[in-house]
Amino acid sequence: MNQASSHKLLLGVTGASGMLFLKGFLKALSGLDITVHGICSSAGEKVLSMEQSLVPQDLDGVSKWYDINDMAASPASGSSDYTSMLILPCTMGTLASIAGGMSINLIQRSADVMLKERKRLVLAVRETPLNRTHLLNMLAVHDAGAILCPTMPSYYLKPKSLEAAAETYAWRLADQLGIDIPNRKRW
Repeated sequence: MNQASSHKLLLGVTGASGMLFLKGFLKALSGLDITVHGICSSAGEKVLSMEQSLVPQDLDGVSKWYDINDMAASPASGSSDYTSMLILPCTMGTLASIAGGMSINLIQRSADVMLKERKRLVLAVRETPLNRTHLLNMLAVHDAGAILCPTMPSYYLKPKSLEAAAETYAWRLADQLGIDIPNRKRW
């Protein structure tokens, strides 16, 4: 079975800086047979507007958006059929909530569902410098089964722009989610 044609991805967008990576990731998925549904926090909406002059509905490739407060939405249930979840960018507050098993909003509840169902949860954490609490929370989510993939692009392929650097990072995220990006460059 072609994994790309059966992949259903849940995307959480929180209020950390790094919306360039979000756009790059969605661009990398364009043309692939992948269903993407999204949830955006109010802080995520503000940062998306500040950094990219966009609202969530402007993001190409996301076919459905859920309200962050709709705890009856399908991603809140273990019976939902999402293959994986990516939180990009992921704030330290969201990380802390997931590490503590809190489900105050739909992003946090959906992440908890992914962990309990043993599905892929990738957190694109964004903060610097890191304090001890951040590091302990990272270890807690790692031990629970999440994959931490901080917003750190590689430079091996000598990207010529910020967008090109974001593209290399998008490829790494896709790898962690089990999504094959055809013709992507590798080291």
